[in-house]
Amino acid sequence: MPDLSKVPVTIITGFLGAGKTTLISHLIRNAGGRRLAVVVNEFGTLGVDGDILKSCAIPDCPAENVVELANGCICCTVADDFIPTVEKLLALEPRPDHILIETSGLALPKPLLKAFDWPAIRSRITVDGVLALADAEAVAEGRFAPDLAALEAQRAADPEIDHETPLSEVFEDQLACADMVLLTKADLAGAEGLARAREVISAEAPRPVPVIELSEGVVDPRVILGLGAAAEDDIAARPSHHDGEDDHEHEDFDSAVIELGEIADPAALTARIETLASDHRVLRVKGYVAVAGKPMRMLVQAVGARVRSHYDRPWRPDEARLTSLVAIAEHDHLDPAAIRAVLQG
Repeated sequence: MPDLSKVPVTIITGFLGAGKTTLISHLIRNAGGRRLAVVVNEFGTLGVDGDILKSCAIPDCPAENVVELANGCICCTVADDFIPTVEKLLALEPRPDHILIETSGLALPKPLLKAFDWPAIRSRITVDGVLALADAEAVAEGRFAPDLAALEAQRAADPEIDHETPLSEVFEDQLACADMVLLTKADLAGAEGLARAREVISAEAPRPVPVIELSEGVVDPRVILGLGAAAEDDIAARPSHHDGEDDHEHEDFDSAVIELGEIADPAALTARIETLASDHRVLRVKGYVAVAGKPMRMLVQAVGARVRSHYDRPWRPDEARLTSLVAIAEHDHLDPAAIRAVLQG
């Protein structure tokens, strides 16, 4: 007999570097017997998150169950990319028990949520829940919660200034669509930072939602999977800045892939990436580094001036030992030539 039950889907959203891939890696390793499938959406042409997750593959979530949609916003390419991908996953034998969707940091969750009403899939899957990840340290510092009084004073002095920046709109739309907010990197924020982040989220969210604190992506899967939200049925309760628009574009953001040769000094490269954040307003840098004399490939993940790196695996014989980094910034601040010059030193 065919299985007519709907497959639950968890949408995992959150701003750049909030820890979505780290969370999904933890869920893969702690699936509790569930057969998982994962859809990863990257912003930019260099896929990093998909490779990370495939390296975590286990029998209940083999590498072929991890599908990467690169170089396109999943919420803008529903018909061309998302629907066929979901149909492919539902055709797997055995069929997945649960599907995880990692959106890009720039994606708006509501257009994706609307896709679950498409005739081809609406009787076969349901949105178990929308999880919005938020970097507790960043939120506590007010990066996405503008001081409205100060901004109104600026507007009075200069009517061209708008209090809604592209980044704040994305952040607020993600919160507005969420069934649960996960405050990540709680260990870095500290008790005072976490309290402040909770205040910000409470003020920004249009309705009360549970807020959970976690570090290094570690959380009991029973807490965040199996919510049974059926979020596709209450879309009207999830307001968005873009309600009423037929579509949206991400012209506010852009990315550039910078390819270099082998790097002699990883510490110097880290300092240069920090410079990109402080002097060139680069939001995110991630990719792979070929370090001279090292047989292992180095994975770099940077959010602003916070840079993390580790050696993830040996270079394969058929791979060119090249350094490939993708930089993401707001459109008007992305200068590929300047970024390359900084990275080259």
